[in-house]
Amino acid sequence: MLMLWGMTSTAQNDSDTLKYAEQQADTTQNVPKKKGLFGRKSGEDIVKKGISFGPLPVIAYDQDKGFQFGALLNLYDYADGSNYPNPRQQWYIEASAYTKGTQQYFLTYDTKHLIPHVRMSLATTVTFDKAMDFYGYNGYQSDYHYEDVNYWKKQKDKTGMPSEYMNAFYRLERLAITAKADFVGTILKNKLFWQASYYFGWYRYRDIDESKINKGKDSTEMFSGKTLYEKYIDWGIIPQNELDEGFTSALRIGIMYDTRDFEAAPSRGIWTEANLTVAPQFLGTTDAYYRYMFTFRHYIPLVKDRLTFAYRLNYQGTVGNYLPYYILPVFSNIGREYDRDGIGGYRTVRGLMRDRVQALDVGFFNLEFRWKMVQFHLWKQNIYLGLNAFCDGAIAVRNYDISYRGSSDTLMQKDYEEYVNTTKSDGLHLSAGGGLRIVINRNFIIAIDYAKPFNKQDGKGSLYINTGYLF
Repeated sequence: MLMLWGMTSTAQNDSDTLKYAEQQADTTQNVPKKKGLFGRKSGEDIVKKGISFGPLPVIAYDQDKGFQFGALLNLYDYADGSNYPNPRQQWYIEASAYTKGTQQYFLTYDTKHLIPHVRMSLATTVTFDKAMDFYGYNGYQSDYHYEDVNYWKKQKDKTGMPSEYMNAFYRLERLAITAKADFVGTILKNKLFWQASYYFGWYRYRDIDESKINKGKDSTEMFSGKTLYEKYIDWGIIPQNELDEGFTSALRIGIMYDTRDFEAAPSRGIWTEANLTVAPQFLGTTDAYYRYMFTFRHYIPLVKDRLTFAYRLNYQGTVGNYLPYYILPVFSNIGREYDRDGIGGYRTVRGLMRDRVQALDVGFFNLEFRWKMVQFHLWKQNIYLGLNAFCDGAIAVRNYDISYRGSSDTLMQKDYEEYVNTTKSDGLHLSAGGGLRIVINRNFIIAIDYAKPFNKQDGKGSLYINTGYLF
């Protein structure tokens, strides 16, 4: 998200407010100067204390969702500043919408001090997607008819074009309400940690609302007919007993190893996690399932304080051969971040269409060079500008069952064969790109990225304006 910069305020955590305010007013005095990047004179970081906050408008762009608008409140509690740039606790509140129909409401809280020796992260989200991407399962086993979609888009006279080739053909409607409570505690020397979590989610999937999709269009542009989602139901790929909605109530346990120098923008260290999600019916889950995930992240300084090579390897798998279809596009994690959409899009594999790779087991990677280009002070804030170049990729490792289980109607079977090919294996979905970072006080990060996939089956390229480093 690109967020207009709000006011920053500081507050003391004890009663000596006046004395603290005087100290804050003189923060930049007597700070030794040093050579900054490109030889510029620059002060050392201004150590932030107390609470930095500000209500901010949200202005962003995501190729998959459109322009974003709304408001947020981001708060960082640095206490006495002894742990800066890592905050003592932080809050995040957001209410926003995208021009393509997504509405989202987030509330997160993260603290390292409320429970002694335990980090607690709470998050609740409400997301309504009027037109969520749906391209089928198992990557390239589900054919994306990009030639027909692009052809339809270019036509001035659309009369006679098959309705399924409109963008709405690859869309569905989803309402998701989630909540989680995550806990992390130290096992060994603040490097090895245990993880425990409770997660609740309610998901409702439906076909798109044609009245909303067709609003404002003339008769030749209106969508009518069945979407790919409806065809998957007709073909028996999506089970009838899982339609409409599903509850998931799950426990997560895991282990984490973390040696990053600091969290928001690390320049060195290893951050790796392995966790297991258990969602049995006796906890309230509609359709029981079990998943596991392994993530390895490594940050290698190539030029001190200037250039870092970072990479992430992720594998998310299923225990057994069953996973409810409404869980397939959910990318789970333990920590202060809320759960995201599946593989494809800004938070996982940039450049790929959102949720392009869905399967029982999926692996993906990100390779990235991060260059800290220039740093300076502005309005008593620490700011640096950075550039990054990256290559991302994903693959469906173990397939979801997409064999035909519909009626004996030969026309329906022929239609199925136009979109599904179970005889081939998925290949590597690759993309590459670059971007700009604007980093304020080493925690608030404005991110602008463009990525282009190597294969047209994965899209034409995507521009993202958002917040934070990818990992």
